[in-house]
Amino acid sequence: MTFKRRTHTCGELSETNIGEKIVLNGWVDTRRDLGGVIFIDLRDRYGITQVIFEPTYNEEMHKEGSKLRSEYVVAIEGTVRKRPADTENPNLPTGMIDVMVDKVILLNEAKTPPFPIKKSGDVNEDIRLEYRYLDLRGEKMQKNMLMRSKMYNSVRNFFNDQEFLEIETPYLMKSTPEGARDFLVPSRIHRGKFYALPQSPQTYKQLLMVSGFDKYFQIVKCFRDEDLRADRQPEFTQIDIEMSFVDQEDIFSLVEGLMVKLFKETKNQELETPIKRISFHEAMEKYGSDKPDLRFNMELKTLNHVFENTEFKVFKDAIDNNGIITGLLAEGCGDFTRNQLDVLTNYVKQLGAGGLIWMRVKEDGLEAPVAKFMSDEEKEGIIDSLSAKPGDLIFIISGPKMKSLSYMGSLRLEMARRLDLIKPDAKPSLLWVTNFPLLEWDEDTKRFYAMHHPFTSPNLDELDKLDNNPGDINARAYDLVLDGNEIAGGSIRIHDAELQSKMFDTLGISKEEADRKFGFLMNAFKYGAPPHGGIAFGFDRLAMLFAGEDSIRDVIAFPKTSSASSLMDDSPSNVDEDQLRELHIKVK
Repeated sequence: MTFKRRTHTCGELSETNIGEKIVLNGWVDTRRDLGGVIFIDLRDRYGITQVIFEPTYNEEMHKEGSKLRSEYVVAIEGTVRKRPADTENPNLPTGMIDVMVDKVILLNEAKTPPFPIKKSGDVNEDIRLEYRYLDLRGEKMQKNMLMRSKMYNSVRNFFNDQEFLEIETPYLMKSTPEGARDFLVPSRIHRGKFYALPQSPQTYKQLLMVSGFDKYFQIVKCFRDEDLRADRQPEFTQIDIEMSFVDQEDIFSLVEGLMVKLFKETKNQELETPIKRISFHEAMEKYGSDKPDLRFNMELKTLNHVFENTEFKVFKDAIDNNGIITGLLAEGCGDFTRNQLDVLTNYVKQLGAGGLIWMRVKEDGLEAPVAKFMSDEEKEGIIDSLSAKPGDLIFIISGPKMKSLSYMGSLRLEMARRLDLIKPDAKPSLLWVTNFPLLEWDEDTKRFYAMHHPFTSPNLDELDKLDNNPGDINARAYDLVLDGNEIAGGSIRIHDAELQSKMFDTLGISKEEADRKFGFLMNAFKYGAPPHGGIAFGFDRLAMLFAGEDSIRDVIAFPKTSSASSLMDDSPSNVDEDQLRELHIKVK
């Protein structure tokens, strides 16, 4: 089959092309037969052009045009003309012209698609994923993929301008589990041994700093075998960054420059810098989250001081056990019905909270089932602390500090949804969260775990606490948050072999285990490791937020489902016994 290659794309022609002979290649988007004249919208990834099969213009081609159906692939030769008066489409870039068809070549027929390509966004997601190659033809997915590609280019151009080296790290590496499960790859040559797919290039990028490559970045695939949700995938993409001879301020300055470029080139928005900073502890106490959404104001207030001498057992127990009493004001919500309040109570209980105390603010004080257990002074203290006024509604949760704050943070977001506090045109809310705890205690295993990873540096002026109070140490770690979503996280690393060994001891990692998992890194540190630090962006999540989507599956070309399967190519799948035998594996 021979055909002429296109002279223009389907989104390119305008009034400047009127009278020209052109060639278009694309898919039949829609076909309309209006009184013998056939109108076809021809589509490619650049746009849509209307082409006309008119019997009085070319009877033979009109007959050929009548055979065309949705999603047929065709080549069109024709003449550009100005659209007749009152038929223009100002909403289409090519809407002032159409093409009179001189010749059409059918390049490929198409079965009737399982869903209309124009309305693929309204189709059940399982069907969309099964026929992903068709879903990707739709306007939404085309737009998202084009935006993602644009973001790739912006990132690469930015780091090239900053004299960073893009260095690839291995996909087959040593298994060094750091929390999530590794994906393991059996070795055929080394019987009984396994590679792991990298959860991140963490150890490799630190080795690159030891190697003297002081500015590294990579847009890299990472793999984690973990339970999934809307913004998680078993394979995901990171913008990975590491630098030598830097401190936090250098990282912040670099990243803010990147964000300014991305917002300008992707969304045509001017981003104000410097980006606001907030400590982990302040974020938790004010917003109940280490990734707070600041597009609305509603803040939590700690009420421990109000109940220092309380006789109310629920609050007294919280204070006696070093817990917290946290309050939230919902302005103008005093008319919430008992049924609405019961729904909100059940909401926080399902999260794990013991309960929810609510109080309506009236002209003569507080109305609540528990009001009788509180003194007048305590009631006044609640109202003053929350700056409450008649017609408002107050929520209180008490108990273990971090859990209670987290429950109230979730309620804060739920109230924002119910009250429509987050507007579609709200300015983007970017902030740095800093001074994370270095470690977190796990009650089940009775040991500390690294809040970020075991290579994160403690604050240097708190090193004396490693022996006696490791839980009180803050880390030189930081997260970047956009609209209540963590989009990047990083830290200044430990570059001293002795301090790294001490960190392993604190985490309960024996010398033998540390040597087995991280010996290559520890050995490298003995040959002169520079101070270094970095950050990694969740690229899929960043693209999701820029595209205004709710799931990263809508910005990934071929994603997995929430159960980590691919409906399109039926993976994971069974393999032949011969393959398993070669790999020395038997499936039970």
